[in-house]
Amino acid sequence: MPIQPVSAPTREDVKQAVLDFISRYGCDDAPDDAFDALARLVFAFQFANNAPYRAYCTSKRVTPATMTHWSDIPPMPVDGFKMLTLTSTPEDECEAVFTTSGTTHPGQKGRNFHPDLEVWDASMIGPFRHFILPDRERIRIGVISPAWDMNEHSSLSRYLTRAVECCGTEGSDCFFHAEGLEFDRIERFLDRAVEDGEPVMLMGASSAYWYLLEHLRGSGRTFRLPADSRLFDTGGFKGTRTGITVDDMYAMFADVFGVDRAHCVNMYGMTELSSQIYDQNLLSYYADGSVNTLKATPAWVRSVMLDPQTLTPVEDGETGVIAHYDLANWNSCLAILTEDLGVRSADGYRLLGRAKGAEARGCSITVDEVMAANA
Repeated sequence: MPIQPVSAPTREDVKQAVLDFISRYGCDDAPDDAFDALARLVFAFQFANNAPYRAYCTSKRVTPATMTHWSDIPPMPVDGFKMLTLTSTPEDECEAVFTTSGTTHPGQKGRNFHPDLEVWDASMIGPFRHFILPDRERIRIGVISPAWDMNEHSSLSRYLTRAVECCGTEGSDCFFHAEGLEFDRIERFLDRAVEDGEPVMLMGASSAYWYLLEHLRGSGRTFRLPADSRLFDTGGFKGTRTGITVDDMYAMFADVFGVDRAHCVNMYGMTELSSQIYDQNLLSYYADGSVNTLKATPAWVRSVMLDPQTLTPVEDGETGVIAHYDLANWNSCLAILTEDLGVRSADGYRLLGRAKGAEARGCSITVDEVMAANA
């Protein structure tokens, strides 16, 4: 049975507190004491109800009573979501379960349980409007990855569908179905944009763009999309046979679509999180004409760079493994240790790819500690 001390907050208390925080602060800077207070509430709820996470935190000698700051909360390695059932709500009471692709470890998929999607939806739409549509309320959207009706266990599919529902204009559509990408319909979508002069946005996984670019380059098609058109990509190139880099992709975007770097934006998301993290270039471009491609988070997410060996915070300018503290992840684990490297500056942080070799050793040791605590 879950531990339920008298002071443990209820599911309803925690969910409402997170929704209130999202509504109040949005993408503004939240005071650290406000973030700390809510992190303590969420952590107390998870410690009381999420047995595998409680076991790990106890092994690290961190409890709601002993922590002194939100940064004391032990981040759960992403591999823990593959090996353990990390939920503070019984599985059969969860409305949705998002799963990872399983490409990194075939046969093992990470799972993130959601009692309902109210917080997830709230954490998605505000930052999407803030970072992706700072200049307008809506735009015609073409989706080139599977939508929610194709994969209800994909957080990206949910994201793409919600973007169209909340921010798409007439003519928005999804061009990925059971047979794959519908190239002819995508070309008609792009031709219409060129003809009527209305800006559009393509949205999809980075790998989906590779297949689209291959097709268009093979047929010799290029477009000069209207001013203020934009290209949204997320993820990397897992599952493709190419050594294409991000810079290569953005160069091809300019050649094939006529959209420059200022209007190409990357979203960094993870199944294990309930929030997304964005390039700031659209926001900065429409604010003052600059192009800031560093990543930024909404108010309820803090990303911390940790020394790969000691997992202690590093100074700005130093490379570290990224840990995210996502208060919208109120049901599973609010603190997550990734295998991604990043470096922070005053204006945001840059992703540097996956940790490898010695850099990844600290993450592996932590996974072993998680499993030992739950043996």
